[in-house]
Amino acid sequence: MRWLPRASIAERLKVGRGLRKRVPRKSHGRWKASANRPDPIKLLVEPDAGRILALLPIRYGRMQQSPFAFMRGAAAVMAYDLSHTPRIGVRVQACGDCHIMNFGAFASPERNLIFDINDFDETLPAPWEWDVKRLSASIEVAGRTAGTGSGSRESAVRAAVRSYREHLAEYAAMPSLEVWYQKIDFQDLVDRVPTPGNRKRDRKAAEEAQRRTVPDAVLPLTSGENTKIKDHPPLIYHLPSQRTAEYRRHAASSFRRYRDSLSMPYADLFDRFELLDVALKVVGIGSVATFCEVALFRDEQAAPLFLQIKEARASVLEPYAGRSKSATHGQRVVSGQLLMQAASDIFLGWMVGLQPRRDFYVRQLRDMKIAMPVDPKDPEDLAYFADACGWALALAHARAGDPAMIAGYLGSSDAFDDALVEFAKGYADQTESDYDALLKAIKSGRIKVEH
Repeated sequence: MRWLPRASIAERLKVGRGLRKRVPRKSHGRWKASANRPDPIKLLVEPDAGRILALLPIRYGRMQQSPFAFMRGAAAVMAYDLSHTPRIGVRVQACGDCHIMNFGAFASPERNLIFDINDFDETLPAPWEWDVKRLSASIEVAGRTAGTGSGSRESAVRAAVRSYREHLAEYAAMPSLEVWYQKIDFQDLVDRVPTPGNRKRDRKAAEEAQRRTVPDAVLPLTSGENTKIKDHPPLIYHLPSQRTAEYRRHAASSFRRYRDSLSMPYADLFDRFELLDVALKVVGIGSVATFCEVALFRDEQAAPLFLQIKEARASVLEPYAGRSKSATHGQRVVSGQLLMQAASDIFLGWMVGLQPRRDFYVRQLRDMKIAMPVDPKDPEDLAYFADACGWALALAHARAGDPAMIAGYLGSSDAFDDALVEFAKGYADQTESDYDALLKAIKSGRIKVEH
């Protein structure tokens, strides 16, 4: 609760416009690596401390596939670089890993499909510019990787930044509660997909997601008392220790702590389920080799519930934006997600594991989740998806920051859009250079890979 009146929207817009004198919008277009920039491979491997060593070759094998795959796994490298770029001093709850593939559709608690950001491992209060710049650069890199022409890549970057700017201006004029109630309906997005073939593709993806709430790869192998999660090594597998009674006691204790992080109605709902099995699971690119498990529960009707228990480590933004105020990194991820997402999983919570201590957050495993089937080779498809990503990011920042200050700074012209197009090109060049450094490190044996 605020005890002092907040400045009016008009006043905050004016302050935002005034910030252009100190940080011109065109200054965001310049990208030049700092003179003392560390070796990018050193920045890349520093966060590996504490990861599962046996899985690191899978992580780097995935990053080896393309410059875009490298970028997805190199959030720590870009975090360092972003800390050396201009900013106006306005912070939001930032995603921290805001690349184009971290947006998609998933089920709201009301079982409607909505479109939003879907990865918050790196979330932290930080400059708003960092998310927008990572998004714009990722669009350029994804387009280059797919062989999309330069004009189409520029159009897609512009679509994302313009969408962010224009939607943020809309949210700045709304009452706070109205902003909080806003959602991006996935079906509405699909209905406006410009190409009939892509529209049909996306409708099919939505229908399949609504029919299937968990992937086939983790469906129970058997039924009854011996119900277990399928093993698909090296991506899903059981450790010998996970079959022991001691491990089950430890897991049950951890889930009691997780239950305490849920709001009361959902904690009561969770009490209806019993734990059957737990297995290790390899996820993503940047998250590979962090500790991640999938747990199988069932209720009295033998209906399954799959939860993903994912390690939460320090955000890559922390060295440059400051430490989180949350008690644990699991709580940091959950709090940031609840603040930024228009709707979140009812089972989203956190816990602390012991022996050794690890922070975790917990959520349902792929609850009607859709990784958008965007075709970066299709100029219209890429631009349309980029527009949707910019819209979702604007909504997240409006919920978690001061949209009027940012909107005042951005204004109604294309000045910031122009700058971000140039930044995206420059940083894409940097990403390709860093990717070449990774390939050299692999060839020399400095980095081990496994496909």
